[in-house]
Amino acid sequence: MPGSPHSDRTPIRLTRRGRAVVVGFAATVTLVLLWLTVGPGAFAGSRDSRHAPSRPGRTVVVEPGDTLWGIASAADPGTDPRLVVQRIIDLNGLGGDPTVQPGQELRLPTG
Repeated sequence: MPGSPHSDRTPIRLTRRGRAVVVGFAATVTLVLLWLTVGPGAFAGSRDSRHAPSRPGRTVVVEPGDTLWGIASAADPGTDPRLVVQRIIDLNGLGGDPTVQPGQELRLPTG
């Protein structure tokens, strides 16, 4: 198109080396994003605690007057009871109704 301001520009062309740099950069960005999303253990072949085989857990039968707080405090005295209560809720699927009833069997977190 005559008179167009873009008509006198030559198109950009990448050399073989330029294409290699662009592909290498794109691959590096992709790997970094994948590493940030999945985690470093996926590439190192290391096993972290999330993927370790689970040990058989302990169970407790809820007695009259027991609460999740009391059970959590007795199960792991050195840990913040709020964390243990949440782990008990997660392990036993008590999400919507975290109340316990006498005679109910609860799995306790290990370690």
